[in-house]
Amino acid sequence: MSQIFEAILSTATADGATHIAPLGFRREGEFIVLAPFHPSRTLDNLRAGGIAALSHTDDVRVFAGCLTGHRDWPLTPCAEIACGRLSHALSHSELRVERVEEDATRPRFLCREVAHASHAPFPGHNRAQAAVIEACILVSRLGMLSADKLMREMAYLAIAIYKTAGPNEWEAWGWLKHKIDSHLAAQQTPEVTP
Repeated sequence: MSQIFEAILSTATADGATHIAPLGFRREGEFIVLAPFHPSRTLDNLRAGGIAALSHTDDVRVFAGCLTGHRDWPLTPCAEIACGRLSHALSHSELRVERVEEDATRPRFLCREVAHASHAPFPGHNRAQAAVIEACILVSRLGMLSADKLMREMAYLAIAIYKTAGPNEWEAWGWLKHKIDSHLAAQQTPEVTP
């Protein structure tokens, strides 16, 4: 199995708008492979339009924002496809779907890269950014994980946040923590007294 990389995927909607969502992708030979879950807007848009853009950003607020209702990020039109990409991306790749391998849970879209551009230098890795990405993955699976696992994972990830986070990472962490805390509070059922 190949490595999974995390990016922001943008897809064109039926009305000509751009939908963004965090998505892990793989490089397999000459293809970039996207495997969104059933059901999702990303999946529907890929099926309908057959195009997408991967934006590579070090601003983890975009990842967290997509999962917590903070979706208003500036977009710029792509060069070769009718879709937007993140304006502040460090780099981006424009994709056309060449083939779909069907699956009941996660169909695989094998895409050809038709354009790539670098826009800014990569400043380096940061542990807090990695912790935010991991917390995003937890939030994307709230319905699948136990409360105990969520609390243990968040406590561990908080170590990197407290040691290495800057303002963007703190903001993203706050959004994710609020989403998880709200989910856990909703899971608790009040005791019924006779």
